Amino acid sequence: MTGQWETLGAAGGIEAYVHRPAGEVRGAVVVCSELYGVNAYVRVTCAELASAGYVALAPDPYWRDARRTELGYSPEERERGLVLMRALDRDELVSDAAAALLAARAEAGGRGVAFLGLSMGGHIAMRAATELSFELAVVFYPGWLLNSGFPLVGPVPPLESGDRIAAGGAFVLGFRGGLDHIIPAEEWEQAEQRLTRAAVPHELVTYPGARHGFACSDRPADYDPQAGADAWRKAYAALATHL
Repeated sequence: MTGQWETLGAAGGIEAYVHRPAGEVRGAVVVCSELYGVNAYVRVTCAELASAGYVALAPDPYWRDARRTELGYSPEERERGLVLMRALDRDELVSDAAAALLAARAEAGGRGVAFLGLSMGGHIAMRAATELSFELAVVFYPGWLLNSGFPLVGPVPPLESGDRIAAGGAFVLGFRGGLDHIIPAEEWEQAEQRLTRAAVPHELVTYPGARHGFACSDRPADYDPQAGADAWRKAYAALATHL
């Protein structure tokens, strides 16, 4: 099977890149992208999930402003991504997540649904977990869990609503590099405390010496093959357990 762009819901609305497995469906995964959009790395991630038996759907986060955006990792493209990210609205993101979840449920073959988020997408997955009900949130180096500062975060960061995450029922699996400049160790520790206090089942993992983006093989300056392989192994084990 090959991936393709599909409209979720009404014509002219949100699109997602969808990759289906050739054989048995073991569940569905909503892949929430980095600020670089649904680029080649995200599409490869979807293909790998499909090869493992999961229907993978990567919603276009910027569809209202710039459809099917895919950026590389140069400084110029990062600046373009930051401009697009700053224009995102938190309520619209939840609406998009709900549309993706509805489509994922229809594709899951009676199995569960996970949200898998990369950086900005990790924040989106955690925001979705405060408003929607699904089985698993796997978040790689997610930003702004406890701090606001961008319109997509709003006045209430996701972990301020830990009780809502608990009510939604998602198990949270999170990964951070020890040298991450976006997620300080103190914030990760506070995230652990907030999830524990809210009785959210979770596991937060730190890889000493790894940087932000350590699991992305297309980012050679940040990629850590050992940490990345271990995180993805844990992610697939969580999918097998919870879906």
